[in-house]
Amino acid sequence: MKRRAFLGTAAVGALPLNASAAAPGATVSTKIRRLNLKHTWTTVMSSSDYRDTFFVEFSKDGITGIGEGAPIVRYKESAQTCDAAVKAILPWLAEQDPTQFNKVMADVFRRIDGNWAAKAAVDIALFDWVGQKLGVPVWRYFGLDRNDAPVSTFSIGIDKAEIVKEKVREAEPYPVLKVKVGLDNDEEVISAVRSVTNKAIRADANEGFKSKEAAVEKINWLEKQGVELIEQPLPAANLEDMNWIRKRVHMPIIADESCLHPQDIPRLAPHFDGVNVKIDKCGGLLEGTRMIQIARSLGLKVMLGCMVSSSAAITAASHLSPLVDYADLDGYLLISNDPYEGVRMERGKLILPDRPGLGLKAR
Repeated sequence: MKRRAFLGTAAVGALPLNASAAAPGATVSTKIRRLNLKHTWTTVMSSSDYRDTFFVEFSKDGITGIGEGAPIVRYKESAQTCDAAVKAILPWLAEQDPTQFNKVMADVFRRIDGNWAAKAAVDIALFDWVGQKLGVPVWRYFGLDRNDAPVSTFSIGIDKAEIVKEKVREAEPYPVLKVKVGLDNDEEVISAVRSVTNKAIRADANEGFKSKEAAVEKINWLEKQGVELIEQPLPAANLEDMNWIRKRVHMPIIADESCLHPQDIPRLAPHFDGVNVKIDKCGGLLEGTRMIQIARSLGLKVMLGCMVSSSAAITAASHLSPLVDYADLDGYLLISNDPYEGVRMERGKLILPDRPGLGLKAR
């Protein structure tokens, strides 16, 4: 896919889909893993008991960089399409110099159409490799202070009241909750949360409100329940109604489904208070940092979000967390078979690894 001028140059276990290619001194392999959810995960868009994510390993000079991307059906990609996309460039990728990751990723974007999670997995694997080669954590490579990492939310999916209460009780160690809304049972869900805790809540409507009038009514009700902010109340393409809504509510409104890539942010700035940057959606850490910088230049708040994925993808995103206002990096906490250890949370505070690269450990 071509770059926009605006950007300048700037499962139980693994599924049986693997590939590898070798060049002198380099090996690249791919894998699909099935991640089992602790609870059925329900949003406005879907309901599932597992997620399949896509992994890339880049090995050279005795160092292996690991990358993961969580594909999104909404954007016409899956773990299988990501696997096929990277397989198609394996011989070329194995010949590349990972220290030249800007150049390499520009070529990856030209060679792979769509499949943003595949691009993210390659990007993350390269950063992990480079960080290990240099002996520094990725956050340090970006010139950041890991002590600036924010508190992350813990997500509560849509469910029946009793199940919601159970999920909230299990989330006792986490001081800020993110609650999915946007269906007809919003009041039941929020009331169930409030019956168990008075913690801060952030809401995510996933485009679920049916009209601007309904959105204003619901958002003002949510504010009375102690909700701090809301993500994406209306469909992604509906920007004009957002200004009408913002004049009638008080909490910040964050763009999520409307915000995919760096070039989206300038057109969103007049309509939202902030944007949610997701590494899986934009194609990796390089694109993620561009999005954060553009958002900051336009005076927007920044949330760093995630998909349901393992500690590989979540830890990668967490290395950028010192740059943002809000973090929603709990995807690894929602699964029961995480293959890695990486970023940790202590009372919600993100604790970034001090080991080189991503700082992952295999379980």
